[in-house]
Amino acid sequence: MQKTYVLDTNVLIQSPNALLSFEDNKIVLPIAVLEDLDKLKNDDGERGSNSRQSIRFLEQLRKLGNLFEGVELKTGGTLKIEANFASVELPYSFQGNSIDNRILKVCKGLIDQGEPVTLVTKDIVVRLKSQMLNIPTEDFFAEQSPLFEEQYTGRMKVFASDDDMEDFKKKGILPENIYILNDQNTKSYITPEYNQFFIIQSDTKDRKTLLGRFNGKKIVSLKSLDIEPFGVKPKNVGQRFLQEALMQDADTAPLVIIKGPAGTAKTFYSLAAGLHQTLDPDLKGYRKILITRPNVQFDEEIGFLPGNEQEKIAPLLRPIIDNLEVLMDRNDKSRYQNEVETHHKIDELFERGIITAEAMNFIRGRSITHTFLIIDEAQNLTPKQVKGIITRVGKGTKVVLLGDPMQIDHPLLDEKTNGLSYASEKMKGSPLCFQLTMFTDECLRSPLAFDAAQRM
Repeated sequence: MQKTYVLDTNVLIQSPNALLSFEDNKIVLPIAVLEDLDKLKNDDGERGSNSRQSIRFLEQLRKLGNLFEGVELKTGGTLKIEANFASVELPYSFQGNSIDNRILKVCKGLIDQGEPVTLVTKDIVVRLKSQMLNIPTEDFFAEQSPLFEEQYTGRMKVFASDDDMEDFKKKGILPENIYILNDQNTKSYITPEYNQFFIIQSDTKDRKTLLGRFNGKKIVSLKSLDIEPFGVKPKNVGQRFLQEALMQDADTAPLVIIKGPAGTAKTFYSLAAGLHQTLDPDLKGYRKILITRPNVQFDEEIGFLPGNEQEKIAPLLRPIIDNLEVLMDRNDKSRYQNEVETHHKIDELFERGIITAEAMNFIRGRSITHTFLIIDEAQNLTPKQVKGIITRVGKGTKVVLLGDPMQIDHPLLDEKTNGLSYASEKMKGSPLCFQLTMFTDECLRSPLAFDAAQRM
């Protein structure tokens, strides 16, 4: 049976192509949604861009027929703009004639006519209000990834025989007969993903382990174990895998996706690897390090902040500066004895153009070449934003996406719909992408940070 989906404005704001995501069902856009898009179309940033794209798509459909009577979509469904039901009564507690209430009136009016209506909205408050009216409601599920604990981690613990492990130590290649132990403690052989990392444990000795990576054909040993990028040594297995991914050249690994909680050295290690490969005369892999950190309000309001671009984005670079302070002086005891000198070193990196920083909305659309591009807090990107960045990467550029899908500030994103998780799921198995999830027990920020990460 054909269903009727009434769409809220926020669905189109997140995904302008959402109208093509409902197969052969009926889509209804309340006239209030069009008015909302019209108000938002002149906004800066992602919201304004997606509003304009949605309006342009509606204009294409308008040329095919009368949208107020219904126009057929290429998916087999139909789209109709609904201007009726303004007189439908809502409970007294639903004060005012807001956009949300006008959308709810359309839903209630269609239900009263006997239509099988489902309201699709990303607004939790609207979903709660619809429940009071007995209106079936759903979140927008297109472009969604699994829950964070079910997402691809890029790493796995496996078992191998002692003979195979000895061969691996000598030849750096492991046969494919590795296995995991299931809940019944029986062997289960696996099919590795491209560039997946492995902790290989002896099936007879618990403490005998080796590290490897699947190169698309065989599990091979890690290449960067003897490297200390910018004087930084890996302190746990996660950081060893992290270093391996970051130290691959841009031809081998043009995309690295690192997820995990705060304190696991995602940003710190990325800066160290970037500086090592940019400053080392024997490598000289990149012209510069370019850093950006999406911020929900910042992307929308940068034009209203005082100062030039660098002064505007300075507050968002504070976490980057904190990490650079540690990298510029690796001696824990003397680090803060001469902070002026440390900051002179950091300032020099920016003055010489070795490290640059730009706002996210200035990066989109550019073709960036031979650059170590770090996108911190990437969980606040939308799927469209992350696609726009990755698909425009120029020759010799390495993109490093960092973030924690459990710490999202964007009001319309969650652990399943953010750009970081989206990129992770879509790029899983790509020979050009290295992925890794850092675990809570790999937090090294401080004893308190580790304890809080475990408890909270």
